[in-house]
Amino acid sequence: MRKIITNTFVTLDGVMQAPGGPQEDVTGNFELGGWSVNYWDDVMMQTMGEASQTPYDLLLGRKTYEIFAAHWPFLSNDPMADKFNKATKYVATKTLKSASWQNTELLQSDVVEKLKDLKSQEGIDLQVHGSGNLIQSLLQHNLIDEFHIWIFPALIGKGKRLFEGGTVPANLKLKEHKVSGSGVIITTYLPNGKIETGSFALEEPTSLETERRGKMEQEV
Repeated sequence: MRKIITNTFVTLDGVMQAPGGPQEDVTGNFELGGWSVNYWDDVMMQTMGEASQTPYDLLLGRKTYEIFAAHWPFLSNDPMADKFNKATKYVATKTLKSASWQNTELLQSDVVEKLKDLKSQEGIDLQVHGSGNLIQSLLQHNLIDEFHIWIFPALIGKGKRLFEGGTVPANLKLKEHKVSGSGVIITTYLPNGKIETGSFALEEPTSLETERRGKMEQEV
């Protein structure tokens, strides 16, 4: 069975929009594209290189695919470009009708069912890079097997976030983590069942607590 693994750069307040450059994604008049660039150091480069040693295919949303297709095929003598160019690219899209980047397959309808079928097959894992809209569908349908989240020490305040409309409550397990010299926290999380709730409240609420709860119920 193939795994779907997401790879996401996020700010401390959860924004994932346009980490790589000002023109990457200006949706919503986003003005801080390229916010991740100046944090990169040797630890991050080494981690990225180690992650690309294992064979994988790519699963991308249409917007990220177009960014990648306009960049990676035009690089030479670049290990990451070689990986991306050789990989099969599965693209979830409602609008793209053709693709010029080699080894591209368009998933134009029944995307969720096609992804379930891909996951059930024998083969190498599927890596998602960027693709915020696609990730919302993957979250909604519980199709993500592993989250690689790089948390950058920056606050942006607005922009597209990793955990938005598709997020379903779930418990995660930290598999591994490291911290770069620039303060980026490089994490891997695995799904770990449903959230189990508890309470630190007194077994018998005080009169003030009872009053507080009554006010809260009126505000709902």
